[in-house]
Amino acid sequence: MKIICKFFPDSSKRKKLLLRFFPFLPLSLLSSLMVFPILMMMANSFMGSRELLEAYGIILGEGSSEFAPRLLPRYPTLRPYVELLLDSPDFFVMFWNSCRQVFPILLGQLLLGMPAAWAFARYQFPGRRPLFLLYMILMVMPFQVTMVSSYLVLSRLSLMDTHMAIWLPGIFSTFPVFIMEKFFRAIPESLMEAARVDGANALQLFWYMGIPLGAPGVMSSLLLNFLEYWNAMEAPMTFLKTKALLPLSLYLPQITTDQVSVSFAASVVMMLPAILGFLWGQEYLQQGIVASGLKE
Repeated sequence: MKIICKFFPDSSKRKKLLLRFFPFLPLSLLSSLMVFPILMMMANSFMGSRELLEAYGIILGEGSSEFAPRLLPRYPTLRPYVELLLDSPDFFVMFWNSCRQVFPILLGQLLLGMPAAWAFARYQFPGRRPLFLLYMILMVMPFQVTMVSSYLVLSRLSLMDTHMAIWLPGIFSTFPVFIMEKFFRAIPESLMEAARVDGANALQLFWYMGIPLGAPGVMSSLLLNFLEYWNAMEAPMTFLKTKALLPLSLYLPQITTDQVSVSFAASVVMMLPAILGFLWGQEYLQQGIVASGLKE
């Protein structure tokens, strides 16, 4: 405050400056609360098992000392990462399973969801509104509601305990259709009419107009679904029984207390693809926000 008064002796200027930066104070505090657990997790991943037991042993039932969380390790070590990446073959198997389960779902949503969203957004046909309402109802239903019906269908098709049991419900998810439809519908009709005057047919409108202009919505949908399915636990626990097929999201619950240091390292490694995906798609998310307000 003294520094501000020194550079801004006028009380009106000080008041304007305080009013300008005051709204950022609660936002900064909330951001700190959200970032703090992530920073602590990353710091704990560089601690040895003994140091972690000293800090969290009373919670894990492995010690009698007081709970003493630490933001910085006293004795930094890379041993948890070495043990995870070099001495844990199950980790790589589950990592590969996550890739095999998530990326086919995203590809299927791209191939099936985009045409469906384009049809809902740009065409009028009988039953369009009731069908889209059904899409929205299915979207808000939690997994627990559709779990039994999905289990019966997959069992009837003899797809239980296979990667297809994860692929099919994800590919036909209604959420990407709902998101992409909003962006396709925001494309001005005047642009579509101009393309029709130039001789573009329905397929060319979709390929040369819809996909480029609706790309922010498509990428936003894929990014959000990647984060959802990369961290999914309920569907793999329900539809998969063989341990060799389990994804990385089920690796952490299998780690015992004597490998607590490895659990923090595994959490960091599992979080990296999601962070990289968000950083890569951040521009598309911003464009998506702008595109959602596009008017003719």
